[in-house]
Amino acid sequence: MPPDLRLVEPDGYFRYVARADDMIISAGYNIAGPEVEDALLRHPDVVEAAVVGRSDEARGQVVVAYVVLKEGDQRNTEAMRAFVTSELAPYTCPREIVLLDSQPRTATGKLQGFTLRTDGDQQ
Repeated sequence: MPPDLRLVEPDGYFRYVARADDMIISAGYNIAGPEVEDALLRHPDVVEAAVVGRSDEARGQVVVAYVVLKEGDQRNTEAMRAFVTSELAPYTCPREIVLLDSQPRTATGKLQGFTLRTDGDQQ
């Protein structure tokens, strides 16, 4: 099982950031996939979101979001990207947003994020 990444706050408390395999390193920035997922889930049209890193020659990895929208909602990925940029630092914004009808799941209903990593380069 991959290790968890934590930060020590100024008051001495630990803050959970992400699992090591959910960390995306893009152009030298460490981007926590769950943080980007949370921002996407705050968008009123988003039902589910999964974020992974994809290999990129120039940046090492880029953020790719796989999103399921509410039924009948408009499919405007640029508006979604602008929303995430308003919620988080611009470098965390997904370079690509892929719209899905449903997320891949196991027989027990757990999200299979590893199937979204198309190149296996994610730690």
